[in-house]
Amino acid sequence: MKFLGNVLATIVGLFVFIMICFFGLLLIGVLFSSGEDKVQIKKNSVIELDLSKINYDYAGKTIYKDMEILNGRDQHNGLSDVIKAIEYSKTDDDIKGISILNDNSNLGMAQSKALRDELESFKKSGKFVFSYADAYSQKDYYLNSVANAIYLKPIGELEFKGLAAEIMFFKDFEEKSGLKMEIIRHGKYKSAVEPFLENKMSDANREQTTELLNSIWSTVVSEVSKSRKISVERLNQIADGLLARTPEMAKAEKLIDKIAYEDVYRDDIKKILKIDKDDKLESVKIEDYAEKVATSNINFDASDKIAVIYAQGEIGNGEGDVNVIGEGSMRRSLQEARKDKDVKAIVLRVDSPGGNALTSELIWREIELTKKVKPVVVSMGNYAASGGYYIACNANKIYAENNTITGSIGVFGMLPNFAVAATKLGLNTEQIKTHQNAAAYSPFKPLDDKYRAFAQEGVEKIYNTFVSRVAVGRKMTFEQVDAIGQGRVWSGQDALKIGLVDKIGGMYDAISEAAQMGKTKNFRVKNYPEYEKDFGDLLGSLGLPFAKSKTNIIIEEIGAENYKILQHIKQLTNQKGVQARIGYEINIK
Repeated sequence: MKFLGNVLATIVGLFVFIMICFFGLLLIGVLFSSGEDKVQIKKNSVIELDLSKINYDYAGKTIYKDMEILNGRDQHNGLSDVIKAIEYSKTDDDIKGISILNDNSNLGMAQSKALRDELESFKKSGKFVFSYADAYSQKDYYLNSVANAIYLKPIGELEFKGLAAEIMFFKDFEEKSGLKMEIIRHGKYKSAVEPFLENKMSDANREQTTELLNSIWSTVVSEVSKSRKISVERLNQIADGLLARTPEMAKAEKLIDKIAYEDVYRDDIKKILKIDKDDKLESVKIEDYAEKVATSNINFDASDKIAVIYAQGEIGNGEGDVNVIGEGSMRRSLQEARKDKDVKAIVLRVDSPGGNALTSELIWREIELTKKVKPVVVSMGNYAASGGYYIACNANKIYAENNTITGSIGVFGMLPNFAVAATKLGLNTEQIKTHQNAAAYSPFKPLDDKYRAFAQEGVEKIYNTFVSRVAVGRKMTFEQVDAIGQGRVWSGQDALKIGLVDKIGGMYDAISEAAQMGKTKNFRVKNYPEYEKDFGDLLGSLGLPFAKSKTNIIIEEIGAENYKILQHIKQLTNQKGVQARIGYEINIK
């Protein structure tokens, strides 16, 4: 027993020692990082644009309620920070160009379009953009095609093949396994649940998906055509025949400029900068430059503010975070911006495929209250679909990119049912109840017609509410919205034609519109939300042996791509109540 006591005491002592060291290092880090900015930009520098760690428009700001020393520290590695930094660099005499090196971006198509537009503007300032990669995916090539010169490794490859969407259907599997999803929906295009109802794609779903892909592709090829001076017709021929799949073929088709290794690429940049081949190429990482710009170029003379509230990710319950739109953080942000007399207008940046219908309605209500006090302008990112469009539809003005996926005005409910599977396995469930409907729904009993009717009634009520919200917000009739609703998704450019959005443009266009509506010219931007967390949440996100998060452990075991699939399954199983969300995710590469 004494031996076990000694072992236990040693373990406890080691744990206490590690915790003391951890908190000591944390405190030192906070104290030292709170000083002056340490990023120094040397003359003749080049920005290294590595997008592999840029995942969201907004990197987020977290408030730890029980650890105030950590509060007030913004993150500056969101796409909005990157774009702001590039915009500032146009007038920075120390910055001569941008190098996009081995780009492996996680950004969506609309985000890539916004960044591409900023890089195009950067080039017009007289500075250069160069690009090098071991291999270009199609989505990354779309972004990199804006460069003055594009380099590809001799044994690399380039993907340029058009767009495709793949959907898996489960109806036959359900019948064979007895594992069934009971579906209640409104909207002939609400393809979120179609895989559980059919074993092939419906004509309506095929129609909307084809038109959506063609619309997005037309934006891609038109911009690549302009940058590379290749006709749209020829680009489509290249995509059809995979005529740029090798470096030699890509160069022959003028999709790239030079086949070379990275050292040659760097030497060529040195030639442009007129520095010796053996001299060091001065560079600064985009995240460091964005941090410098964000912390040292704030217009404190401007008392007026434009609030930018980021709504990114699935719409769910609770507080939310950088990839979940939570009721708590969103409503609090809208209320704070509404009550702040210095905030003259609000931009709601929406990048969401939708989610919980009730939360969407609560956020809609908060926007409705806010709109009575000051203007609200929406900027749409990759998605503003279903619930994402629900929270946007009542804004004073709505901006979207050409390739934003929006609309999907429809709702559904999904109930897992294991009655057949349970019977096959020899399981039987009995119910005792005091009233006819007391037992509600059981996944181990067949869905009866009466409960289905009640569920359908709830879906219809929410759909009618959704359509009514859009009709009032967009100044349309119920019938007009219903005709373009039914769960159908649209590209931004098609959404403009049918009245779901007002203008094509990015977030900074929306900010300019908001400033004009708020009658201010001299202003600074205030970002929201600030997510309220406990210190335990911080420990769970660290890679320490005693505090490694569940997410990190799973990713280490099964890989990032498989983790995404697991998360998608989890989202489906966790959906409670009626859902207002897009039918499926399109991962365009």
